[in-house]
Amino acid sequence: MMYLHPEWRRILRKAWSVRLAALAGTFAVVDAVLPLYVDSLPRSTFAVLAGVSAFGSIITRAIAQPRMWE
Repeated sequence: MMYLHPEWRRILRKAWSVRLAALAGTFAVVDAVLPLYVDSLPRSTFAVLAGVSAFGSIITRAIAQPRMWE
C-alpha cells in the first residue's frame, strides 16, 4: 500500500524532481499548443525541452536533496 510522506507539502515545494516534472509538463503543453498560433518555431524545440526536463526529473529523483529540509 502507498502512503503519503509526512512532509509531502514541503517535498512538492522544494524537490527538484517535482520542479523539473512540472517544467516538462509545461513544455509538453506548449509543444502541443504553440504550433496552432506560431509557424516560425521549429516544432521539435519544445518536445526536446520536455524530454530533457523529464530526464532531469528522473535523475534528480534518485539524488539526495539535503537542502530541501532546511
